[in-house]
Amino acid sequence: MNLESLLLSADPEVERVLRPTLEKMAIDVEICRDARHGSEILLSSKFDAVIVDCDDMKGGMEVLQGLRNIPSNRNSVAFAILNGTSTQQAFGMGVNFVLQKPMSPLNATRCFNAALNFMLRERRRYFRHPIKTQVHIVLADRQLKATSSNVSEGGMAIMLRDALPKGATPTLKFTLPGIKAGFEVEAEVAWCDLKGSAGFRFKNVHPASQQILEQWLADQLEKDLPGSGDRPSAGEPS
Repeated sequence: MNLESLLLSADPEVERVLRPTLEKMAIDVEICRDARHGSEILLSSKFDAVIVDCDDMKGGMEVLQGLRNIPSNRNSVAFAILNGTSTQQAFGMGVNFVLQKPMSPLNATRCFNAALNFMLRERRRYFRHPIKTQVHIVLADRQLKATSSNVSEGGMAIMLRDALPKGATPTLKFTLPGIKAGFEVEAEVAWCDLKGSAGFRFKNVHPASQQILEQWLADQLEKDLPGSGDRPSAGEPS
């Protein structure tokens, strides 16, 4: 499972430099040469990085300006490719990193190496790891047994055998593979369907438990990402 990026540019030289640079870092790149189409893609798909040719693609600047208003990509790492616009102006629009034209493979590699930990952090934030583990749903008057289908930093999807009372705010008890201590977390129902599945949003998680959960998920993500052993860790020079 590679990191995923969207490149909005109609400049063949940008594609020539960036495609091999990103592929060497196990970052998949989807290329869109039209700003309007790019906006549509951003509304329907989630990307770890969004790279926009601001000055040499009609409508590129507008895409970048509206990026933080798109729920699915509000926190994506944003790159501006500049050919006239000032770096200060780009950062003022919420850009995280800037690439100046003409680009070289060396400069592009340095930029994306510097950005890699930010991209991994964003991936971890919404990463959902598929897992089947027994979950005890503790209500005020009873306790239900269920099975999880995935878990993230902020919640868990569960297959239920019994219907939950409306407005339920149960406590979830569960364990994770390789973790000795069990988790006991307050939760609220985020969604449910007619097939017996429900999504729970964690509430008031103890900081120590949250740290253990985040580290466990980070370990699972690292196993899924190709070449993760060669990636620089936080604070490590690229």
